[in-house]
Amino acid sequence: MLPNNNRRSIRVKRLRFVLGFLGGLVLAAGGAAGEDGKESCTVIGVGRLASIDGSVLTSHTDCCSECRIQVIPGRMFPKGSLAPVYWGMAYFGNDDARRALPLGNFGRVIGQIPQVEKTFTYFHTGYSQMNERQLAIGESTCSQKPELDVPYVEGVTRQIMTIEQAQVFALERCAKAREAVRLIAELVEKYGFLPSCGGSEALCIADPTELWVMEIFSVGPEWTPESGKPGAVWAARRVPDDHVVVISNYVRIREIDLKNPDVLASSNYMKEAVDRGWYDPKGGRPFNWQEAYAPSIREGNLSRLWLIYSTIAPSWKAWPKRTLNDAAGPGTLYAQPIEGAEFYPFSVKPDKKLGVRDVIAFQRSTFENTIYDMTLDPAWLVPSSGKLEKSVMATPFLSPEMERVLRIRHHRTIATQGYGCVAQLRSWLPDAVGGIYWFYVDNPFVSAYVPIYAGVGDVAESYKIYDYAAYDERSARWAVDFVEKLMHLRWQAAVKDLHEVRDPLEERFFAEQAGVDARSRELLAKDAPAAAKYLTDLTVQRMEKIVKLFRELRNKLLAKYSGDIV
Repeated sequence: MLPNNNRRSIRVKRLRFVLGFLGGLVLAAGGAAGEDGKESCTVIGVGRLASIDGSVLTSHTDCCSECRIQVIPGRMFPKGSLAPVYWGMAYFGNDDARRALPLGNFGRVIGQIPQVEKTFTYFHTGYSQMNERQLAIGESTCSQKPELDVPYVEGVTRQIMTIEQAQVFALERCAKAREAVRLIAELVEKYGFLPSCGGSEALCIADPTELWVMEIFSVGPEWTPESGKPGAVWAARRVPDDHVVVISNYVRIREIDLKNPDVLASSNYMKEAVDRGWYDPKGGRPFNWQEAYAPSIREGNLSRLWLIYSTIAPSWKAWPKRTLNDAAGPGTLYAQPIEGAEFYPFSVKPDKKLGVRDVIAFQRSTFENTIYDMTLDPAWLVPSSGKLEKSVMATPFLSPEMERVLRIRHHRTIATQGYGCVAQLRSWLPDAVGGIYWFYVDNPFVSAYVPIYAGVGDVAESYKIYDYAAYDERSARWAVDFVEKLMHLRWQAAVKDLHEVRDPLEERFFAEQAGVDARSRELLAKDAPAAAKYLTDLTVQRMEKIVKLFRELRNKLLAKYSGDIV
C-alpha cells in the first residue's frame, strides 16, 4: 500500500485534471492549431512502386483553422484577366479574432498576377490539396534561419506569394507534379515568397506517376521585385518510384546535383548562403542545402522520422532503439545520444509496400509503446487494489496546462487538431475516379476518413461549416471535436467506444471501393454528368453518416462518463 501522503497527492492530481478539463472544455474544443502550432504538419509520400496497388500517395496532417472544404469549379477567363493574391487563406484572414470569413472569401487581397484562360476544379482548404486532374500536394511548415524571415507588414512587405496561395495556383493550372514544381518556383521567385507561418515550407507534390519534394526558403525582408534577384531560394527532388519520403516540419534535401534531371533548384540556391557567410565554396566541403539554411533539428522532428522510417524499413540500417521492448542499458533509451538530421536518408525503400490504410495508421499514431508515449508517464499511475496501474484518464493529447499540472514532459504525436488527407492517385483509371482524397477533420486519431473522388462536384454542408470561436451544431469538425473532448473524461475506455462504431464505417468505405470504381467507370463511359452526380451524392451521404455517427457517440459518451465528475 502507498503511504497516505502519496495517495492524497495522487487524488489531488486527479482532481486538478478533472477541474482543468471542465474549465477548458468549451475553450479548448475548437483548438485549431493543436499543441504544437505551426509545427504539427507531417507529410508521408509513397512512390508508385512502393505502394500496394501501384498508386502514388501523398498526405498531409494540418493544424490550421481553415478546415472547411469546398469544391472550386474550373472556370474560363478572358485574355488579360488578373488573378487576386490573398493573405490569410490558412488562418481565417490572420486576424486576431481568428473568426471564420464567409465561405468563398479567401482573405485580404495583397496583389495580383496574370490569370490563365482556363482553370481546373480543385478542393479548397487552408492548404489546398487536390484537383480534378489527380494532382495532389502535401504541405509541412519547416524552420529557417531567422535572417531569412519575412514578417508581413501591410503596405510595406513586397513579397506576396504564400505557400497556400502558390498551391492554389498550381492546382488551378497544372496537371503534373513536375509542372507544378516549375510553376510554384516561378511564382515565389517573381513575386517573393511570403511565409504565412514564419518559416520555410516543404511540399510533397504528386501525380499518378511521379512524386516530388519541393523546399522553399524566403530571402529576408529587404527583397523587392525591382532588385532583379529571385524572391526565394528553392530546391526540388523527385522521390524514387520505389521509395517512401517523410517530412516532419524539417527540410529533407541535402545534396543538390543539377546534372540529375530529377533535381531542380533556383539559380541562387548556393549564392544566398555564400553571400550571408553560411557557406564557403573554397572551404573544401560540398554544399549542403539542409545545413546551409535550416537551424538544428529538434526532438519532435526526429521522433517522427525515426518512427516511420524504422517501422517501414527496419532492414535499412541500425535505427535507434526507442520502443519499450528494447533492452535498456548503456547507449539505449534515454541514455543514447540524439542522432542528427543527417542520420535519416531523404527517402527509403520500404521492406513491405504501403497502402492508404498504412499511411492513415501513421497519421493516427501516438507513439504507442515507445519512449515518446505520453500515456506511459508515471504521473498517470494510480493506486488500485494495492498496486499501481495506468489511470483511465491517461491520454496522449494533453493540453499545455495539464502537462504543467501533471508535470508530464511533452512529446508530440504525429498529428494534433486541424484536418488532413491521404491522396491516392491511380494512373490506370480516368481522373474523375482515379484520384481519391481520403479526408478527415479535427484529430485523425478520433476522426473518420471519408473518400472524396476527384470527379465530385460538391461536399456535405456540414464539412463547409466551422468557426474556431463559435460552436455550431451543424459543423462536422465540431461534431468530431466534441467527441474528442468528452473522451478525455475516461480516455482509455472511450477509445474502445470510438473503435466500436467508427472502424466498421471506415471498413465499409474501403470494402465498397472496387464497386464504386466500377460503377463510376461505367457511367463515365456513357454519361459524364451522371457519373459526377453519382460520386457527389455518394460522398455527401457518406459525410452525413460520419456526422450522424459522431453526434450519436457524443450523446453516448456524455451519458456514460459525465457521472464520473459530479
